[in-house]
Amino acid sequence: MNVTNVTGQADGSCQVEPQHMFVPVVVCLVLMLGLFLNIFSMWVFWCRTPQWKAGTVLQFHLAISDVIVCPLAPLIVVYFVQEQQQILTRPICWLKIILITVHFYGSILFLTLISIHRYVSVVYHSQDSRMKQKDFVQKLCLAVWVAMLLNGMLSAFLLDSNSTTENITLCSAFHLGQNTDLYFAFNFIIIVLGFLIPFTVLVVCYSRLVRSVSGISVCHQKGKLIKSKSRKMVTICLVIFGLCFMPTNVIRIVTIVVKKWFPNKCTILLHVETAYYVAWIFSLVNCCLDPLIYCFASQKFTKALRSSLRKIGVGVRTARQDIEQDSGLTTHIDPAAGTIKRETMAFTDTL
Repeated sequence: MNVTNVTGQADGSCQVEPQHMFVPVVVCLVLMLGLFLNIFSMWVFWCRTPQWKAGTVLQFHLAISDVIVCPLAPLIVVYFVQEQQQILTRPICWLKIILITVHFYGSILFLTLISIHRYVSVVYHSQDSRMKQKDFVQKLCLAVWVAMLLNGMLSAFLLDSNSTTENITLCSAFHLGQNTDLYFAFNFIIIVLGFLIPFTVLVVCYSRLVRSVSGISVCHQKGKLIKSKSRKMVTICLVIFGLCFMPTNVIRIVTIVVKKWFPNKCTILLHVETAYYVAWIFSLVNCCLDPLIYCFASQKFTKALRSSLRKIGVGVRTARQDIEQDSGLTTHIDPAAGTIKRETMAFTDTL
């Protein structure tokens, strides 16, 4: 990610100029809010949720992937204020690319795993599954971190700091001076593996989940609560993918195509870069939206959150309301029979 505009020079190349201050201001506001929400969520997980299950592990790792990108906020502000004068050294450039890449694709993969876990836990709640096993899920999370770290290091190596103009260090595919062909191929591989496949899996899981839940004739408040919570989670996940992840991936493809086949079209490159920064801002909004998933996916998190807020005098609920909500989430839907039935295992205890 670099903070520059592009204008043409006499030799046909594209000259670097500072971006507008609107970008770092909005980015910092988003990251500060995301840092607060995710630190609070991690505290609820760590201090207020004594017994972790598979779903809790996935949600905690998603919160970590959101937090790791927040330290970039001060760097972005300084970089803009100083107009890129000897601020972004090569090690910082590498670190920035790695953190952004790990956050972006790590969030996508953890959201996908949460979606798979939610689907298995609800639709196949009475059957055993590896996705319900805490040890197996922990190994999956470790594999995701290793894969994303390797992805970040490869991205940093390909972008590198090889685009340097006088005293300005650039870390962006917009000004990639070499390795263009290699980065072109690498980018499409990452988009397929890191976005298209996870998005397809998420859509399949949630479409089947919605069909399973919506096909029930519900005449009781308990069933309505279950359907409402499931639909809200499906909605927020699809919004995160559609609003935060899809625009950035699409514009990145356009960027690489323009850079590869139209490297001297500075005006086109400028418009693409501007669109990319707008999409990048939206991609960071997922830091603020992900905590909503914890509330919709886990009864344990919701109860711990309400308990924490009560202690500071916020969001106090009556005992009757708590009983109604909790009992509404301790029922199961039988899609075949079209009825609601109670079971010994809570609907969200496995989440």
